[in-house]
Amino acid sequence: MEYDTRHSSAVADDGRALAYVTLEPAGTPRGVVLVVPAMATPSTYYAPFARHLAGRGWRVVTFDYRGTESRAAMKASTADVDRWFADVRVLLDAVADEAGDLPVTWVGHSLGGQMLPFVDHTRLASVVTVAAGDGYWRRNAPRVRWLAPLIWLALAPVATRVAGYYPGSRLRVIGDLPAGVVRQWGRWCLHDGYLEVDHPEAPALYAEVKAPLMSLSFTDDELMSAASIERLHDRYTGAEQVRQRFGPHQLDGRRMGHHGFFRSAHADLWEELVEPWLAR
Repeated sequence: MEYDTRHSSAVADDGRALAYVTLEPAGTPRGVVLVVPAMATPSTYYAPFARHLAGRGWRVVTFDYRGTESRAAMKASTADVDRWFADVRVLLDAVADEAGDLPVTWVGHSLGGQMLPFVDHTRLASVVTVAAGDGYWRRNAPRVRWLAPLIWLALAPVATRVAGYYPGSRLRVIGDLPAGVVRQWGRWCLHDGYLEVDHPEAPALYAEVKAPLMSLSFTDDELMSAASIERLHDRYTGAEQVRQRFGPHQLDGRRMGHHGFFRSAHADLWEELVEPWLAR
């Protein structure tokens, strides 16, 4: 099935234009999918996933977080994670308004699975989270658990001060981020309550999410442990949930890690695991 690509923008509460890209299938869409990225992950990374779904009849919307367009933009950015949450709330409203009677599904990767309580989730028909857990360092996967305090207390502050943004791609630790984002995120990651350090109201907000939710996680995720995945999804006490966790031995030896699920080689898994939950 063919599709068209449309570039649009919504207006944030501070007047900033928020760009997003819509892949529009030929004919009436089966539903709408909003792809909400992981930290330090550009929307282009999700392009194979978006194109595949659009080719199968879904309207798919992708976007980049504010201030991540380039290194210059990151240096100039004053955004923090809360600013991103507010922006995504606006984007969801725009997407849902355009959807009309079409059901909307939120596909949240990592950070994208954490921010649901801070948007108008009543506009969602269903939710899919992928490799999404909380970020507290003691619940990180063993490979990174004991490096995390060094990153948040030393590496990130120093590198950000020197470069004017967090140069994660050069350091090969996470990815490039605006300074305000990495400062706030690092503070959360050092706190057992994670984002509750800035949002003590978070437990009540998570409990308000009612959209049916399916989580996908992977045993070879190098960042998120099973405990981290469980901690996040246990917060969604008001949502009907199905939690699916896979290891390479269940996926014909394929390794997913934290980002691998969205690679084009796994299109068969998108159809098998994700599509049944779209616009549920």
